This record gives sequence, structure tokens and C-alpha cells, in this order.
Amino acid sequence: MQLAGAALNAGLVESATMRVPRHVAVIMDGNGRWAAQRSLPRVAGHEAGSRAVGEVVHAAIEAGVEFLTLYAFSAENWKRPRAEVDSLMRLLARFLDERTGEILEKNVCLKAIGRVWELPEQPRERLERAIRMSAGNNGLTVILALNYSGRNEITDAVREIARKVRDREMEPEEITPDVIAAHLDTREWPDPDLLIRTSGEMRVSNFLLWQLSYTELYISPKLWPDFTREDFLDALRDYARRERRFGGV
Repeated sequence: MQLAGAALNAGLVESATMRVPRHVAVIMDGNGRWAAQRSLPRVAGHEAGSRAVGEVVHAAIEAGVEFLTLYAFSAENWKRPRAEVDSLMRLLARFLDERTGEILEKNVCLKAIGRVWELPEQPRERLERAIRMSAGNNGLTVILALNYSGRNEITDAVREIARKVRDREMEPEEITPDVIAAHLDTREWPDPDLLIRTSGEMRVSNFLLWQLSYTELYISPKLWPDFTREDFLDALRDYARRERRFGGV
């Protein structure tokens, strides 16, 4: 895919043929450390991080990315202090309240993966409303990973396939990688071409474990609230210089 015209006109890339990933996934790490460095409560870091989300979504639209998956709340995050979890849920609800109009205006289609049904009522209802209202949009698809765990996702897929084998809808010999992929939360979309992780950490943190098999990794030392539009475009430029071989030569 070539870079979108708006980005080219702004002089953001060297070549009109720069290869842009169709699907970018982001592990948005470092909100707590950002707040700690400023002697602020952790919730202040999460609030600053929500502003960075807006920058990255706009940059993805500008560059012509088709799918953007954001790791917003992991299944492990429930282990955090109750006050922080409650603040995160309120922030999610407020973010959706404040940004749904912009989502619609920018032609963004909002989706979600993870065990969303386990979220508290208020953010779950706001999420379902935004997904429903944006369903007809055909621009950038933003996928929020909420109450998400890669291991849980694979476990749920295996259980569903096992039920089909038990009910004689499928033979064990028919189970292929494509069949497993078709039972994952992400079955509607291509696997990520590029994974961006902020804060310099070198791990995938139980995120899209199946889907990242051949994904290019980009680690930024910046904490998520400091990650800007230009940082996102730098990651795309870095991706464009790589040669993807998928195990070949």
C-alpha cells in the first residue's frame, strides 16, 4: 500500500511509494511511569495516555492505515488496585462519550476484542453504542482490546472447536491453522503487519499471541503519553525499510 496523499503533501516521507502496513497494533505502555515521574497519581497518566490515542488515530488515518488495534485494558489489569481499575473504567466511559462524535465525523469504524461482556455496565454500554453507531463507516477500523488476553482468546477458540468436534460438526483432521484463526476474536481482520510497543519494554504481554507470528516489532523508548503523531509516522517509516520474508529467503 502506498502512503496516503495527505501525508505525502505534508512532506512526511521520502518516497511516494513508501509501503504502509495495513494493520498496526499498539501496546500502549508507560502511563503509570509517566505519572510517577511527575509526582502525579496514576490516573493522571492514564488521562494523558487517552490524549495520545487521539494523536495516533489521526496519524493512522493520515497515513492510510486500514486497521489499528490498541491494547487498552488487559485481563491481567483487574489485579491492579480497585481505585485504579475504577478510574480506568470511568475514563473509558468518558473517552467514548467525548470521542464518539469525532469517530463518526472521521469515518472511523470502532470494534472491540476480548471478554467485553465482563466490563462494568457503564463503559460496556458506551462501547456497544459507539460500535453500533459507527458500524456503517468505511474508513480506519479501530479495534480496542478490552479485558483481553491472548491466552484466553486461544482457549475460547479451542473450546468452540472442541464443541464442534463433540457435536460431529467437524472432524479432528479438519482442524487447521486457518480453522483456528477463524475462531479467534480477530477473524474479521488481517494479522498485524506492525506491532508498536512504547516505554522500551521487550515483551508482547499476552497480546495477540497467535496473530503476531510474523509481525514486525517496533519498540519506542517513549512512555505512551509522550508518544506523538510524528513518533507513529517514524514507526511506519522504519517498517517501510524492512524486508518481510515470512520464513523464506
